[in-house]
Amino acid sequence: MKKRLMIGIAALVLATGVAAQAGGAWLTDFAAAQKAAAEKKLPIFALFTGSDWCPWCVKLEKEVLSQKAFLDYAEKNLVLFKADFPRNKKVAPAVMKANRELQAKYGVQGYPTVVLVNADGAAIGNTGYEPGGPESYVANLGKLLGGK
Repeated sequence: MKKRLMIGIAALVLATGVAAQAGGAWLTDFAAAQKAAAEKKLPIFALFTGSDWCPWCVKLEKEVLSQKAFLDYAEKNLVLFKADFPRNKKVAPAVMKANRELQAKYGVQGYPTVVLVNADGAAIGNTGYEPGGPESYVANLGKLLGGK
């Protein structure tokens, strides 16, 4: 009984994370992002950010990531994953540990950093903040992803 309950809870958590992705929300579980990327045959847009203290991160969010042109592109072409390193918000220790491991794996040394990753976890491109707004940013992502 207990085992079935745990499996049910795990399935619900995973389904909620994938369903949230379909609505444009950012996943915070990299394994769930990889699963969604494999199912949808899409790359992962892995954002490493200091959301509440990094001025360039705030600028990227405001000028690009929250804009309709980016969100429309992302919905069809990307799985969104966010590894946040805030200073004034609480993050569960397990999430912070996982974020730090990903930060080390992908050699992230500053924020914001975006690593484009395939479903197997291999990096296929890098970027960060770029001026020019969402249309320019999307065009650059298309180039990094081989014209997609």
